[in-house]
Amino acid sequence: MEQLTGKVAFITGGASGIGLGMAKAFLAEGMKVSLADWSDEHIAKARAQLAGNNAVFFVKANVANRDSLQAAVDETLAHFGKIHVLCNNAGVNGGGTAASPDFDDWDKAMAVNLGGVVNGTKIVAPIIRAQGEGGHIVNTSSMAGIVPLPGLAAYSTAKYAVRGFSESLRMQLAPKGIGVSCLFPGATRTALVPLPEDDPSIDEANAPEFLKTLWDAMRGAIDPEDTGRMVVDAIKANRFYIFTNREFLDEVRQRHREIEDAFPTEEPTPGRVKFENMRAEQVRNLMAPGNRPVPKEDEADMVLDLGSKSPAGGQ
Repeated sequence: MEQLTGKVAFITGGASGIGLGMAKAFLAEGMKVSLADWSDEHIAKARAQLAGNNAVFFVKANVANRDSLQAAVDETLAHFGKIHVLCNNAGVNGGGTAASPDFDDWDKAMAVNLGGVVNGTKIVAPIIRAQGEGGHIVNTSSMAGIVPLPGLAAYSTAKYAVRGFSESLRMQLAPKGIGVSCLFPGATRTALVPLPEDDPSIDEANAPEFLKTLWDAMRGAIDPEDTGRMVVDAIKANRFYIFTNREFLDEVRQRHREIEDAFPTEEPTPGRVKFENMRAEQVRNLMAPGNRPVPKEDEADMVLDLGSKSPAGGQ
């Protein structure tokens, strides 16, 4: 989508942080935005910030509840008529560690951080396709979906899954003239990580060193409005990866080297090489940056049908 003026964006978690940053960047491009959020407080503050702008629509939605999200989408369509850009951005902290016995917090974190992305896509993507005007979907993952963060297993699990979901979605929608990007923010000034100066109940003096270091990083965190402008640039160029924080680059390079070094040394059979080269070329074409024309007629999705039954002894 090289031209955004007049297009409509639907943003979950849109009334604060990165969601609000994206909204402001979209408005600067002449777009209309629907901000879906679960927090009445965030909606009230965002409404005050954007007062007088008739290109903004506010709607309350719980992304983990499909009926709630569908209702928010329906309200947006009734107000603006169409949706061209979907930003699955809503997220929550917490969820617990990988081996803790608790399920409730884990399920809540997964329902919002992963389920919200799936729900938003499955509800809105068919609408964008049916309009036949192209479009774009931006899914918010995290640097926790690229590198591990200690003690945040539920969060990282969801964010890694958002990355894989988004890659699959991009390949599915590319032939339809619909782009997909995945946002991997690092330290960003959002409500997810309150600072001691913002929350009087936080005892900074007696906090663990890890938290003190985190708070110091957050004091130099990325402005959500800068992130919003990066998202606009990625949409226009139809670029999949959106990274905001360069401080992770050396760690990512090291992890990639470790992955490469872990591969076996034995050469594969020619048949395996031929098949994987064919698959890899297809993936490269579908994942490549650059906008694609919208087909005149929507066709069925490309599906690799491997059968519904596992081979004998398979899992």
